Amino acid sequence: MTTPLTILSEEEEIFKKTIREFADAELAPRAAEMDRNSQYDADLIPKLFELGVMAIETPDEFGGAGGTFFLSALAVEEISRADASVGVLVDVQNTLVANAVLRWGSDELKARVLGKMASGTVASYALSEASSGSDAFALKCRAVEDGDDYVLNGQKLWITNAAEAGIYLVFANVDPDVGYKGITCFVVERDFPGFSVGKKEDKLGIRASSTCELILQDVRVPKANVMGKVGEGYKVAIETLNEGRIGIGAQMVGLSQGALDDALAYTAERQQFGKPIGHFQAIQFELAQRATELEAARLMVYNAARLKDAGEDFVRAAAMAKLFSSQVAEKVTSSAVELFGGVGYTKEYPVEKRYRDAKIGKIYEGTSNMQLQTIAKLIQRGA
Repeated sequence: MTTPLTILSEEEEIFKKTIREFADAELAPRAAEMDRNSQYDADLIPKLFELGVMAIETPDEFGGAGGTFFLSALAVEEISRADASVGVLVDVQNTLVANAVLRWGSDELKARVLGKMASGTVASYALSEASSGSDAFALKCRAVEDGDDYVLNGQKLWITNAAEAGIYLVFANVDPDVGYKGITCFVVERDFPGFSVGKKEDKLGIRASSTCELILQDVRVPKANVMGKVGEGYKVAIETLNEGRIGIGAQMVGLSQGALDDALAYTAERQQFGKPIGHFQAIQFELAQRATELEAARLMVYNAARLKDAGEDFVRAAAMAKLFSSQVAEKVTSSAVELFGGVGYTKEYPVEKRYRDAKIGKIYEGTSNMQLQTIAKLIQRGA
């Protein structure tokens, strides 16, 4: 593996090394089979909880590690270097769900939900619907007040972690007449009557990661499970996704690093015309170009995560980091397939999987066009 040019503290270096060793030992050997089976190995998720990467920012009092957002990004990066499917599992748990509960949850919700998430319960973030993708606030899922509860009806689509989760953050509208200002975030548990997980999507990449529909039929959710204020779910969604995009950037960086590592190893051993192909200038220049782009993406992701931890405005940095890292991931993984030649197009080597996995980076948690729109608005008003 090439040595990154970034400076990490001693604690961060140790953390990164620990995650890398786990990923090499436990994830890399499983990645191809989990991709073929389109599901995680049964014993993998308990290992992730044991390692502590499912509750990185969660405070000690709730059973978590009490770490920083930056450590979450490091974990997602190193895990994604071995398998981007596992990377997004860890990412959604930390940068979306735990982050949202920490910021918006009541003291009671924090204790109950974060405690479960730290001790073995996977969580999921349910915003998207058939009619609301990039236009997230066009959602149709309804919530009607009824005594001490809200009754939820609707369908969610393309929900990550859905098959494995026990806790879901579900966004529904309590008053469609006021538009997005009726959107509210609810904590829904898997065993609530009327709630079910539907069709699992058969995907191009990150195949081990579950992407499913959720079906809500008269699901009664206690008012105590409202996250934040009623009608302010749009704020929860926007601000959480801004943070989550840094995690996707980290996933793309890790995925790219894995592909570059593969390409460096292969070009050092593959011989043509009497010498390793890595000795030819054309190959060297290709590797150098991709390594440079990858390091730039890593620096952008790290900078966005540092800004978030420092309490500074990080929205533009997060959008740029996700936009650029997803572009770099496509380039690096595509180059890796080409550098492997014919065998790179087969499933004998991991680069074709990495190439398939990379495509999602431009789509979920805000498409590239949505990132460009965000960046343009911010730079035009001098933010």
